[in-house]
Amino acid sequence: MAVPEGPAGEPDPGLFGPASVTWQLHSDPVMWIAGVRALYLQALHPRAVRGVMQNSDFRTDAWGRLLRTAAFVGTVTYGATPAAERAGARVRGIHRRLRAVDPATGDSYRVDEPALLLWVHCAEIDSYLHVARRSGLTLSDAHADAYVREQRTAARLVGLDPDAVPGDTAALAAYFARVAPELAATPDSADVDAFLQRPPVGPFLVPARNLLWSRIAGLAYGTLPQAAHRLYGRPAPPAPVVDRRLRATANILRAVPDGVRWRLPPQNILRAMERLGPASRPSPSKLARAAAILDESGDKATGNGYG
Repeated sequence: MAVPEGPAGEPDPGLFGPASVTWQLHSDPVMWIAGVRALYLQALHPRAVRGVMQNSDFRTDAWGRLLRTAAFVGTVTYGATPAAERAGARVRGIHRRLRAVDPATGDSYRVDEPALLLWVHCAEIDSYLHVARRSGLTLSDAHADAYVREQRTAARLVGLDPDAVPGDTAALAAYFARVAPELAATPDSADVDAFLQRPPVGPFLVPARNLLWSRIAGLAYGTLPQAAHRLYGRPAPPAPVVDRRLRATANILRAVPDGVRWRLPPQNILRAMERLGPASRPSPSKLARAAAILDESGDKATGNGYG
């Protein structure tokens, strides 16, 4: 199989490459918990969640939707540039055709309105970053800002103007402050909450759901802002308790060898390493080592040079 090449004949690093925060961060298994948190957060925007519920098979094929989302993120992060661009074009094409109807007014609107795409994007990257840091990963503020800035590329793929997307954590926090008055509890958000607490599974998988999934969903819910807990109408444990449980779960997930986790479909990381060589192996520990070195030297972290 031919190896995709970049402009200079070198193997194509993709849209991010091994020198990015995104490359390292997205390899951590707590991203699954972060992804569930993102769903909880996204469902609190009435127009955004209505677009999902009216146009998708979320209720009947929620597992498939989750896996397709994970495959998209993996392709965009680790795939060669042509594959990532094709994935983005497919998503834009699907969204371009979809409409939702506001039941209160009867008005129809496009699900790819920039404001709705921006909400989904910001809820996702905030969740990835938030869960990663609370789970024990050492990320400097400069690395966090670099991650938010890098994700403007992912925003472009789904149809957003990168210049209109937050480029650092301060801008991301300001965005959430602006959009907070638009958030609300709705029947659609209640449906999402009910599914995430007890997703339908076959009888033989009920014990695994009760043992494993309930812990993941509970942790994801616990890491939401208090305002989100109030909207959902369910309390969460105190933040120190959530952090302790999250770190313990993260340690268990991280104890599973990378070679085992990465062999599960769709194997984006393994294919990236085949394309770029073993030095491209991602690990969030590279970010921690870079932050420690920079702290010891007294230099300001730049978010580069940790690949």
